[in-house]
Amino acid sequence: MRDFQFPGRSAVFAQNGICATSHPLAAQVAIDILKRGGNAMDAAIAGAVLLGICEPQMTGIGGDCFVLYTRAGEATVRALNGSGRAPSAASAARLRDQGLATVPLHSPDAVTVPGAIDAFCHLSETEGKLGLDALLAPAIHYAEEGVPVAPRVAFDWGHDAETLQGAARDSYLLDGRVPNVGEIFRAPGQAEVLRRIAQEGRDAFYTGEVAEDMIAALTARGGVHNLADFAATRATPTEPVAGHYKGVDLCEHPPNGQGATALLMLNILKHFDIAGLDPFGAERAHLEAEAAKLAYDARNRFIADPEHMTKLDHMLAPETAEKLAALIDPKRAMAAPKAISEAVHKDTIYITVVDKDRMAVSLIYSIFHGFGSGIASEKFGILLQNRGAGFCLEPGHANELAGGKRPMHTIIPAMLCEGGRVTMPFGVMGGAYQPNGHARFVSNLRDFGMDPQAAMDAPRSFSDAGTFKLERGYSDAVRAALSDKGHKVEIPDTAIGGSQAIRIHDSGLLEGASDPRKDGCALGY
Repeated sequence: MRDFQFPGRSAVFAQNGICATSHPLAAQVAIDILKRGGNAMDAAIAGAVLLGICEPQMTGIGGDCFVLYTRAGEATVRALNGSGRAPSAASAARLRDQGLATVPLHSPDAVTVPGAIDAFCHLSETEGKLGLDALLAPAIHYAEEGVPVAPRVAFDWGHDAETLQGAARDSYLLDGRVPNVGEIFRAPGQAEVLRRIAQEGRDAFYTGEVAEDMIAALTARGGVHNLADFAATRATPTEPVAGHYKGVDLCEHPPNGQGATALLMLNILKHFDIAGLDPFGAERAHLEAEAAKLAYDARNRFIADPEHMTKLDHMLAPETAEKLAALIDPKRAMAAPKAISEAVHKDTIYITVVDKDRMAVSLIYSIFHGFGSGIASEKFGILLQNRGAGFCLEPGHANELAGGKRPMHTIIPAMLCEGGRVTMPFGVMGGAYQPNGHARFVSNLRDFGMDPQAAMDAPRSFSDAGTFKLERGYSDAVRAALSDKGHKVEIPDTAIGGSQAIRIHDSGLLEGASDPRKDGCALGY
């Protein structure tokens, strides 16, 4: 139990249902959907779409999603890949001929076709109860009436606004400036799009006037997207990947997501006595950073569109982790892994819901970098993701940009399982940090016996592109000790990631936890 004389937040306990996410309006809407008879999938979709209005710099209907879920009364974890593909005419060779080494972040070449809307429509039809019109109604309402800009949202908006270009500046700035905390943001164009989707389904987004509006914005900047690329978009059911760590099984979404990176990182950490260390000390932070470097290097080499990836079994093999663990020097930092794409970012939303029948949903939804590509459609103001920047341009690489391929993705939902049942859907936002964040969260739970809220509240560190970022929760003595080991240490301007989780106790009691680094909360009933 936390010390109530210090700042902090208590976990949320409920019996009938809980939602945990990064904005309170979305959590409230999810609970309202449950109270109306919707299930966890209905609630997660309704909350997620609304988050695109509440946190437009993080996500939106121009983005992608991944989902893990269980049906009521079942232990099987199912996965749905809601990530879009590069346009059929995309070519790495064309970009290499322009002298480029990576896909430019704010160009049409970085825009893959949005996959989330098809995924939401598919899940509503196959797993939900209430229907799209009921699920999209809250987001339509708030897009028209407006949402007060929350403190963390305003902070991120100010950092990312320079990305916005052309029509996007009209849609996502107020009189040409970044909105202040408490000012009202509206998105009437998106309200109209959502209204059409509610009435006509996914074709209202991927064909006709809405698709033409998106394509026109891309074509005007030299994009090669066409109507056939949009019409062909389909979410893909798939199978999770899993690993074991100290009594729990961690289920992750498979490639093209980077969930296997978290599994490899934990497999490496198994070779060290993490539980015998100070959870907030230099030794643990160092070992975690070194394990992350090795796991991320493997990610950069191997993870790609599953139709082009051949090394997943090798990446998850115990002997691979054993060999990598042997490379770690407890006293000295190694070099950072070579970057092969523009995959580093921090902008994502995550929502998890468990309902009265114990259906559990773990859903993550993003436009990649802050405000994505910065390109928005003229008529409807749909902000387009820059997921294509997750491709590399290296000839012959599994993750090389090509028409119809899905890029390596940073967003990863997760679930913990014990004794053959799901005990905790969770997610950690923060772009590239996410596998490190999953490993840290699981280690906090299993190595140090923290409850979910304490595991989130604890300070974070992340070795990112040659710089070891330590939140202010670490002491100066720890920073000095890590510097002595050869790390380039700094305190980041932005808190590292954000997280949400719901523990399903053996008794059936639900316990929700929500990261204080975000504006959101856990709510139950």
